[in-house]
Parts: sequence; structure tokens; C-alpha cells
Amino acid sequence: MSEGVPVVDFITETTALLTDPDVWIAVLWVVAKIVVYFVAGRIIVRYVGRVITHMMIERKTDGRGPVKIDPRRTQTIGRLVNNVVSYTVNFIVLMLILSEIGVDLAPLLAGAGVMGLAIGFGAQSLVKDVITGFFIIFEDQFAVGDVIKTGNFQGTVQEIGLRVTRIKSWNGEVHIIPNGAILEVTNFSTNNSVGVADVSIAYESNIEKATEVIRRTALEVFESNENMVKEPEVLGVQALGASEVVIRVTFECKPMTHFGVGRQMNAAIKEALEKEGIEIPYPRLVTFQRSV
Repeated sequence: MSEGVPVVDFITETTALLTDPDVWIAVLWVVAKIVVYFVAGRIIVRYVGRVITHMMIERKTDGRGPVKIDPRRTQTIGRLVNNVVSYTVNFIVLMLILSEIGVDLAPLLAGAGVMGLAIGFGAQSLVKDVITGFFIIFEDQFAVGDVIKTGNFQGTVQEIGLRVTRIKSWNGEVHIIPNGAILEVTNFSTNNSVGVADVSIAYESNIEKATEVIRRTALEVFESNENMVKEPEVLGVQALGASEVVIRVTFECKPMTHFGVGRQMNAAIKEALEKEGIEIPYPRLVTFQRSV
């Protein structure tokens, strides 16, 4: 019988606790404050994000402000600042929630230094990623929207974060690369792109006439395509093939638009050559029979 007394006392105390209105009021008050902290944190992050985005767009469009920033970098810096604000606000909200549920923050924060030192030895790659990310932005190696190639990955930069960079390839794949792993970068969006169109004509065709038709057609494409930044140049005969004479055309375009311009150029030149009766050769084989 004596062993059952503690159990009875426990049940009695628990029942009294659960039926005490003051306890429920205190619990609801703590829950309400936690909800307020969480919602306030979300609102702050979203509001600050909108303000930063508005400032970046305004700076990008009119270029005002004491500090001149390359328009290419405004979107990148905006997203990075958003990440920093989000991490900071979420950390503060977490500390407030822990404080409300009765966690003593003093020993936790005091031990953070020792814990951080211990973790630091095992998190060197994380520190490397963060530092490299800042240098990528500071040195303007690439920005959001640029087309780059690093290692085996090539695509459009979607985001440069504190730790990783996201690259979307042309077929929709998203590559998440730690910043510390980005050792070499080829940026295709910094300068204008130069495209090349090699046009083949038959050996029997008049080279001067074909060159003039190609030049005239290339200028027509230049006048109709806003992505071309200067008049195309017909370099002349580039190669003598087995069954064709190759005439090369070069054209300078806005970054990463030379593929589309090249397709338009090829189609226009083909139609122009056909109208002028200039043959585009097919592979042919000439056989000589020697009499014995």
C-alpha cells in the first residue's frame, strides 16, 4: 500500500496542475509570445527583403546614390543582403523562443565560444565557402544572371549565397556548388560575344559574287536584329574543302546572343544564295577510270 502512495500523489498533483486556470493562462501566454516572435520575424525578413529589392532595382535603373555599383551586381548584392538579414533575424527569434520556454541563455552563449572553437577545426570548409563567396562578389567575378562555366558545370547563375552558388543549366538542371569549390570561372556574360558563320559554296560558283551576296545579307540581318552591336564582317575564303569553298562571316553581339543571331544569319544567307542561283554544294565523289 505504501508503494501506491507516490503514484496517487503524482496523479493528484498532475490533475490539479492541469485543471488550474492560472497554469493554462501562463502556457497560452508563452505560446502567444512565441507565435508573435515567429510572425514578427517573418514580417521583418519579408519587409526588409522588399526594401532591399526596391533599392537595388532603383539603383539599377537610374544609377543614383553616392556609391556607384555595376548594374550587374545589384541583384547579386541584394540577394546576399537578404540572406544575411534572414539568418540574423532567425537567430534572434530562436534565442527569444528559447528564453520564453525557460532555457537559460547565459551558459548557452558563454559556451558558444568554446563550442565554436571546437567546431571551427571541423568546419574549415564552411569558413572557406563563406570567405570565397564574399570575394566572388567583391571582385565581381560573376553576378546573378551571368552565364558561367566552372569545373564541369555551365549555366546561368541563379543565386550567390553565403555558402553556395546555384547554377541552372540550359536543360533545367540546377547545380548547387560550394563557393570554396569554385577555383576557376569562365564568364560568358562580361563582354560581347563573337559569332562565326561558315558558308560553303561550290567550286564552280563565282567567289566575288557569293561574297557580295553574303555581305549584303549579313548587313540586312544586322539592321533587323537589335542584339548585334556592330556590322558583321565577311573575312573571305576560310578554307578549301573536298567539295566546297568556305567563306567565313563574323559578327559581334550582346553577351550570349550569338547563337540565335547565328541561326538567323545562316537561314538568311541560304535563302539569298538560292535566289541568286549560287549553289550550296553536296558531298560528291569523282571517279577516274584509267584504261590499261
